Amino acid sequence: MILFNPKLHNRKHADEKTQKMMQAVIDYFETKGLKSIKKDWHDKTWNYEFVKFMKENQVMATLMTPAGYGAEDSRWDTYRNSVFAEISAFYGITYWYTYQVSMLGLGPIWMGSNEEIKHKTAKLLQDGEVFAFGLSEKEHGADIYSSDMMLYPQEDGTYKANGDKYYIGNGNECAIASTFGKVADSDDYVFFAANSKHPQYECVKNTVNEQNYVAEYVLHDYPITDADIMERGPKAWDNMLNTINVCKFNLGWGAIGMATHSFYEAIDHAANRNVYGKYVTDFPHVKRLFTDSYTRLVAMKVFSERAIDYMRSAKADDRRYLLYNPMVKMKVTTQGEEVINMLWDIIAAKGFEAEPFFEIAAHEIRMLPKLEGTVHVNMALIVKFMNNFLFNPAEFPVIPKRDDVSNDDFLFDQGPTAGLSKVQFHDYNLAYKGVDLPNVNVFKEQIESFKKFLVEATPDKGQARDIDYLLVLGEIFCLVPYGQLILEAREFWPELDDDLIEEIFDFMIRDFSRHATTLFTKPSNTDKQREMALAMIKAPAANPERFNKIWTEQVYSLKGQYKMRDQD
Repeated sequence: MILFNPKLHNRKHADEKTQKMMQAVIDYFETKGLKSIKKDWHDKTWNYEFVKFMKENQVMATLMTPAGYGAEDSRWDTYRNSVFAEISAFYGITYWYTYQVSMLGLGPIWMGSNEEIKHKTAKLLQDGEVFAFGLSEKEHGADIYSSDMMLYPQEDGTYKANGDKYYIGNGNECAIASTFGKVADSDDYVFFAANSKHPQYECVKNTVNEQNYVAEYVLHDYPITDADIMERGPKAWDNMLNTINVCKFNLGWGAIGMATHSFYEAIDHAANRNVYGKYVTDFPHVKRLFTDSYTRLVAMKVFSERAIDYMRSAKADDRRYLLYNPMVKMKVTTQGEEVINMLWDIIAAKGFEAEPFFEIAAHEIRMLPKLEGTVHVNMALIVKFMNNFLFNPAEFPVIPKRDDVSNDDFLFDQGPTAGLSKVQFHDYNLAYKGVDLPNVNVFKEQIESFKKFLVEATPDKGQARDIDYLLVLGEIFCLVPYGQLILEAREFWPELDDDLIEEIFDFMIRDFSRHATTLFTKPSNTDKQREMALAMIKAPAANPERFNKIWTEQVYSLKGQYKMRDQD
């Protein structure tokens, strides 16, 4: 079974400590129950209780202390971090978010050159503290070049920090807010540590009306010494972007967790509801919506798991993760929205009710594509890789499945963030050539039509500067590596048989055609571009027998497989 089911805990780990810890996390939520989760959510109660549980079980210390700091067996392991992200989001974004923004706050510390603060941080993690990432500012938003947070040098060699940060998760309770700013006399970028309990740290307010605490904070002549500075100069800038590289990966897993829980709830509701003399799951359009949401959810998961392998295997001369990583953030989170929308079309008014989990997911799934860089920002990044990916492959060793017990060293030494257009990839055709299935073959034809468009109807300089035009090209391009990693994942997932692959590529062909239609409508197109955009529009190979098999054996069979202990 590919989808996570807390009753089965069907993601296995190579070490017993991790297996027991993940089971303890599941047991915590299952004991807490849905009614308590929903009450806290409605009351907007920050999750002190869960933070206490994590301290008692050393969850944060286990997951987010790299080797060489903290416990002897400590490690930073993207595989198990993604497991925790999925499990915690399965029960609600609040639990996931506390962990996510702590990870962001820890990135500049572990990537920095200040060993003293690293050892201090390892102890704070063991003490159960949470962390924050002080990057964005109210006046500048995503314009991270224009920071007004300043360190003012003092005559005794210390500094005074002045400025404000806005939209900072955990800013209410963080032991360290890794704060990004500039040194006033040199204009150097800098990362330094601020503590939310310090008298010169003012937590102004929660900027959102949510259970999460997303703070505005102000530093008023906050005293800083060299012991508080993680990094300064160009490396501080690189560490900021590289931290986001590591942590935005979790957003896809947040979407997977929430959408999976919602799927179990929706199939149970629909299968037991009789209208017009039929059960809701007997209607053909409902079968299609459920099958599409199931196959999209499976695709989200196996793509993201395969992307883990590239993250963990990355090195200076193999930075393929820089494509797959933002796709987990951008593509998987928007697919999560689509899954929730489909399920909501099925359960209709039930999705607004106060008791089910679905109310949480329908509200919170919207957040994920908009955090850690918008969809548009990540798509602009992805487009930089398009030419080399499609037309200039290089030789790379095959990446194995990476669920082994090891520390992901490279993530804390990623190097400069420039030169993205020079990153190369292995030949994506290697994944597609070995698969001779009707829908996969249609999809391959669409890829060739897209490449032909780029070569023979190349966007002109004006179109290349038109973000709106580039975004739709990016949507089409993303489908190619998305399908590639799904096909690569077949080696590790025996459940990905031919029938399931064909149903996955059924919706991918339709998505390709939908984006090609959008491309066709762009007003700046030439006649040749319109003609070649039309060539990308194709229909999947119909196979009612296969569809019914997937519906019966994999989708409808999930009825009654999971619900929380106190769920009505």
